[in-house]
Amino acid sequence: MKRKKILAAIVLLTCVTMYAQESQVFETRTLTSRILKTDRRYAVYLPPGYNSTDVSYPVLYLLHGSGDDHTGWVQFGQVQHIADKAIAEGKAAPMIIVMPDANTGVRGYVNVIDGKFDFENFFFDELIPHIEKTYRVRTERRYRSVSGLSMGGGGTITYTLHRPDLFAAAAPLSASTGTWDFEKFKSDTKKRYPDIPDDKIESYCKLHDVESVLKDASEDKLKLIKSVRWYISCGDDDFLYEGNSLMHICFRKNNIPHEYRVKDGGHTWTYWRMELPLVMEFVSASFTQY
Repeated sequence: MKRKKILAAIVLLTCVTMYAQESQVFETRTLTSRILKTDRRYAVYLPPGYNSTDVSYPVLYLLHGSGDDHTGWVQFGQVQHIADKAIAEGKAAPMIIVMPDANTGVRGYVNVIDGKFDFENFFFDELIPHIEKTYRVRTERRYRSVSGLSMGGGGTITYTLHRPDLFAAAAPLSASTGTWDFEKFKSDTKKRYPDIPDDKIESYCKLHDVESVLKDASEDKLKLIKSVRWYISCGDDDFLYEGNSLMHICFRKNNIPHEYRVKDGGHTWTYWRMELPLVMEFVSASFTQY
């Protein structure tokens, strides 16, 4: 009888330990934004062992596409299952994954030209500090990465080109990269914001045009951009293939090291779910010694 009780206690302890080691996903957490004058939502993945240790973790900011919100990667991207598997197999380092909502009020990750919705400022000045204060996140550049799909891929490119000092790795997937026609870019912006002065439109467009950002970058900033580990991936049947191809060419011309992958697939969650474990493996090389 005593042996049975001891065995039962061991089994119970094992179950409790296993439970404590499980990952967690909180689909909707919020912070109050002074910049956006509203509460903002985000989802967060906490790796196995987070609640049973005092370890601090690297972080991946994972951006959703147009039409989705912060729950997209949780529901359609199956982030918890994919991340758990990649970590358990030793292909990815344990990490915290943060998925912000960029589809409430105004859609998109950049500052709006009229100054009424500065989402990029919110991301850098409020979201990142909030995450680093709320969770056990390693705050050095080498432990921070960003990735995203479609509109989120565009956000990944913009954020990394604007603040290469903050990211060790960037992985835009099926990215919305802009028109690659600067004059058309300016013309389209002028149609949407006819009351904005031409010089402001031109400077705004240059700030979000990949070629212009690289052309105008200082030597020190260009050096930082080149030090980022870039992974660019797009399906061969994706309607955004041209922009991703042009970005690859632009990076080659500017001698920016990067991995460029074109694979079988379209602009679909099937493609992005296939890519997520590879993204985690890629950014993990920045988090660890390689």
